[in-house]
Amino acid sequence: MKFLLSHVFLLLLASALLLPCQASSATGREQEVRDAVTSFVTTRTAEMGWDVRIRRITVSDALKFPEGKVDYEIIAPQQWEGWGNINIAVIARQKERVLRNIAVRVDVEALTDMVVALHQIEHGELITAADVVMKKLEISQNTRLAARTIDEVIGKKSRITIRANQPVRADRVERVPLIKPGQMVTIVAENEVLKISVSGKARSAGAEGDTIRVQNLTSLKEIAAVVVSATTVQVAF
Repeated sequence: MKFLLSHVFLLLLASALLLPCQASSATGREQEVRDAVTSFVTTRTAEMGWDVRIRRITVSDALKFPEGKVDYEIIAPQQWEGWGNINIAVIARQKERVLRNIAVRVDVEALTDMVVALHQIEHGELITAADVVMKKLEISQNTRLAARTIDEVIGKKSRITIRANQPVRADRVERVPLIKPGQMVTIVAENEVLKISVSGKARSAGAEGDTIRVQNLTSLKEIAAVVVSATTVQVAF
């Protein structure tokens, strides 16, 4: 009986000595996973010119791996843009043997310079330098299409009403048409040695550089032409 109690005591003592080591190992492995995920996010967003901060990394479960070096492969959704909440897979390998497929949740904050309205810009209003300013804001579903430079919006008109302090999205502004449908225009065709001009009528609207349909009033044929100015279009010659 005394021998049995001694044996049980030794087993309990051994367990007490081993368990802290296992917990410490598991904690160390979780930090390794966190470090691997942090490195992946940093590398993935390095060329984007953003200020990036990882707000949270959530590891799905406790990690207990064998002693020795473990390599981690990060697999993120192909369409991930580098910000927001995502689920990624971390493949833990030891000597080419897969130990675990670890589910990890990552919350990434990314900030970048955006064009922001200084005051409310009405629908159809021409945007000037006095209407907008550059601010550093967090990228989100609502801001990811925001214009990144002032030049992208200056001289264009708003397609919607833009509220004060809201990012100005590049798809919510448009160039001001120089030519309107039905307008009389001069159709020019020229090369190094010859220039021909005829009268025409615009069939569609267009800003500078746009290709529109125009009717040659001499031949009555419709052709494609590039808007050069408020009165002139050019055709290939």
